[in-house]
Amino acid sequence: MTGPSLPPGATSDSPIFVISVAAELAGLHAQTLRSYDRLGLVSPGRSAGGGRRYSARDIALLREVQRLSQEEGVNLAGIKRIIELEQLVDELRNRLEEMAQELLASRAAAEQATASVHASYRRDLVPVDRRSALVVWRPKPREK
Repeated sequence: MTGPSLPPGATSDSPIFVISVAAELAGLHAQTLRSYDRLGLVSPGRSAGGGRRYSARDIALLREVQRLSQEEGVNLAGIKRIIELEQLVDELRNRLEEMAQELLASRAAAEQATASVHASYRRDLVPVDRRSALVVWRPKPREK
């Protein structure tokens, strides 16, 4: 089943559907939507007058709550926990992606800095790896 069609300029997060329309789109009773809101399962936006306004994302979530409840036999407390954990996973995935981008940028900057330093070397000097250098030590003869 596809989501509801949206008006021009609206996104899937735009709170545009009144409770009766959202209930019909989700295949639920309006009272069920109110109950889910009170339980914190699906929290719609609010109009200036305080009325509930559901987004396309809210309607998809309502459908998922119904599916978990009816088809999977999960109770509402379990569904709430599942929703919370899925939101946490999404947040962590987004943060991981941000950090991966930061890491790529840092590596590119480090490579550029390394190349700049290497380009500035004097050509008449030869770097020596001190870890493999051989040092001969000869003590001074003792004075008698």
